[in-house]
Amino acid sequence: MPFALELAIDPSTLAILALVAFIAGFIDAIAGGGGLLTIPALLTAGLPPHLVLGTNKLCATFGSGTAALTFYRRKLFDPKQWRNALLATLIGALLGAVIAHWMPAAWLNQMLPVIVFGCGLYLLFGRMPEAPAEHDLPIARGRQWPQGLGLGLYDGVAGPGTGAFWTVSSLLMYPLDLVRASGVARTMNFVSNAAALAVFIAFGQVAWVLGLSMGAALMVGAFLGARTAIKGGSKFIRPVFITVVLALTARLVWQHWFG
Repeated sequence: MPFALELAIDPSTLAILALVAFIAGFIDAIAGGGGLLTIPALLTAGLPPHLVLGTNKLCATFGSGTAALTFYRRKLFDPKQWRNALLATLIGALLGAVIAHWMPAAWLNQMLPVIVFGCGLYLLFGRMPEAPAEHDLPIARGRQWPQGLGLGLYDGVAGPGTGAFWTVSSLLMYPLDLVRASGVARTMNFVSNAAALAVFIAFGQVAWVLGLSMGAALMVGAFLGARTAIKGGSKFIRPVFITVVLALTARLVWQHWFG
């Protein structure tokens, strides 16, 4: 989208997009799924599809970075324990964003509702992990590579539900409670968003005015959402997470099966 065309967007439309971004940032910091709101909003604003993905990555990087920093400052994420996951996610996201430009992802889109719905069923009917007695339990390093590469690649190619996938897979694979698993999810989401954004920038597929405006609003929402999630703990995160997952499932089913 040319810069002049971005500036021509109605101020009321820009204000609505900023409000949507704020709500998306709040939700995304708690449970993921903020793209459910920002991607349709950007499409409604008239951006071509190839610019929607890049601009959404710009917005998401602001939000996930703010949320990740909040969890880190509260000592709910230790980078030393997750070095392999951080590096694997970076590599996977870079590869995924490059692949997204030439590989059709229709088959992947058909499977998304099933996978995301499975995440919701796990938390809805599964036993919620209790907080470990010790917060510095060893975290397995080897399994971080396939987890980070797979989810990083997915976020670079597609993206919807990445935060939910990180939360659920971390709960299953490591001795974490839901709050700390959310800290891992927000941090890895930031890494994959930033890596993919770099590729989209290189291809000139970012609408900067819209992206920065929505990103600022998303940052505020993410900051408040992360603090709310940390304060409320698992009892607060769980119902929000399940609601977001079910909404994400419904959206994906409609978009890729019946749309």
